Amino acid sequence: MIAQPPPPLKRWITKPFPDSSDQRSAIESLTQSLRISSFLSALLVQRGVTTYEEARLFFRPEIGHLHNPFDMKDMDRAIARLQMAMLPEREEKILIYGDYDVDGTTSVALVYGFLKNYHPNIDYYIPDRYKEGYGISQQGIHWAAENGFSLIIALDCGIKSVERIAEAKTLGVDFIICDHHRPGSELPDAAAVLDPKRDDCQYPYKELSGCGVGFKLLHAFCLYKNIDLEHLYPCLDLVAVSIASDIVPVTGENRVMAHYGLKVLNTAPRTGLKALIKIAGFTRELDITNVVFGLGPRINAAGRIQHAKAAVQLLLAESEVEADEFAMAINKHNTSRREFDSSMTEQALEMIRQNEALTQAKSTVLYDATWHKGVIGIVASRCIEHFHRPTIILTQSNDKAAGSARSVPGFDVYEAIEACADLLEQFGGHTFAAGMTMPIDNIDAFRQKFEEVVARTIKEEHLTPLIDIDLPLDFSEISDKLVRIVKQMGPFGPHNPQPTFMTEDVYLVSEPIVMKEKHLKINVRQGSSGRNFWAIGFGFGHLADQLQAHKPFSICYQVEQNVYNGNVSLQLMLKDVKCS
Repeated sequence: MIAQPPPPLKRWITKPFPDSSDQRSAIESLTQSLRISSFLSALLVQRGVTTYEEARLFFRPEIGHLHNPFDMKDMDRAIARLQMAMLPEREEKILIYGDYDVDGTTSVALVYGFLKNYHPNIDYYIPDRYKEGYGISQQGIHWAAENGFSLIIALDCGIKSVERIAEAKTLGVDFIICDHHRPGSELPDAAAVLDPKRDDCQYPYKELSGCGVGFKLLHAFCLYKNIDLEHLYPCLDLVAVSIASDIVPVTGENRVMAHYGLKVLNTAPRTGLKALIKIAGFTRELDITNVVFGLGPRINAAGRIQHAKAAVQLLLAESEVEADEFAMAINKHNTSRREFDSSMTEQALEMIRQNEALTQAKSTVLYDATWHKGVIGIVASRCIEHFHRPTIILTQSNDKAAGSARSVPGFDVYEAIEACADLLEQFGGHTFAAGMTMPIDNIDAFRQKFEEVVARTIKEEHLTPLIDIDLPLDFSEISDKLVRIVKQMGPFGPHNPQPTFMTEDVYLVSEPIVMKEKHLKINVRQGSSGRNFWAIGFGFGHLADQLQAHKPFSICYQVEQNVYNGNVSLQLMLKDVKCS
């Protein structure tokens, strides 16, 4: 096990109180119309909710607020090509092709699972992470051509596969691309290219997951074929899992789909997800965080350890017996993944600590030929927890160096990698996460150039962990109603985080308790106030000796309900503590 050092010092940034004349007017109006405290109204105004109607839509997302899918560039072409393939006189074989991560496998399960009800000649394909790599593979298109598939619907990949899709065309295979990654300078020559991040796409929401783009294709298909959308909406459980696991913003259309997808997950999940929820040990209502840490890693583990096809089989399972078997197998893969993750992280951290240049650098680029390719992205994230800076972990794969990048808030790692494109064979991704391949001989040159780019462009504050605090909160404001209304502001995620509060002049009521040698539990009061609350700080056990009776300190935290033995109480979940 990795020794857990104290969490790094963090910057507390409190958002400005909404204090302009228009904002004060909005706070007053919301306080009266919603019958809530001015504190809660200020919290809403901070998030851009300023009118009763905006508050209604924010607290009650409606499925009718989903955008018209035909507003997406090429959607008409995609539906026309799909409809042609389904004509009785053509009956083309359609292949649903998706990436091997959670977003890709949920996308494949979604589109294949829905379209097979309307077209018999359909199958799916997931590339092997280790033999084929990310994106459209040569092996995949040749397999499709050899098996008589004339149309491939590519999900969560394909936007930069210009050469592969051109090759497929010479083999008589068309493509409909459903992607959400940034396009390159040239778009593939496909029958249709659906990607809201296309420069020429006027779709009103740009931050869909890959599964979200697949859902919009099915949305358009249903409108075109006059299929009742009630048949499609139960599939939002898969979209919610992809939104949570791919760390896309939980705003706009994503928030609507996540809201309804979580409803499905909590009331009538598909058989495979129900089995996964059971094996993950969840007994209470699921939220985005549960999906991110409980379901996503297990689905991902299938492709990390063996083959991601097992994840699709789980998500498509119809019988409970079959679903339970797949869930147990995937859970074993997840256990193996954790073991790889732990040992590789320990090695990576030791490499940094033993090299002064790496310790002082603005970025981290590490390579070890023996590392397991399936968990290098996780290891990059673990390194950032200890050394808060853009990180790339590389390993050997098919005689190349394959890497996974993770970034820190405020820094675009994709742009930094793009600046090193001359040393790469392939790369793609997002602002905060990306993947790449390069010749092994280029690693040292890449490490040097990447460090130069990061050092030149990153701001010093990006190198310190940040805690965004919504508002200072007086203990007298904490109530069941506050917690109830805050909960309704979910689903929480990127760009709509769970509110974090800060309280100064806090004192211990009793001696600190250290749980499992690393977690902190304290009973606290504010100033001379008679109110006190239990607060839990995971990983803050080292602070127990620093907190002393009669000495004030400051805390930032989230307020949650604690349910234990049927008793419900409010408790504070600590994000950080600052001693005087």
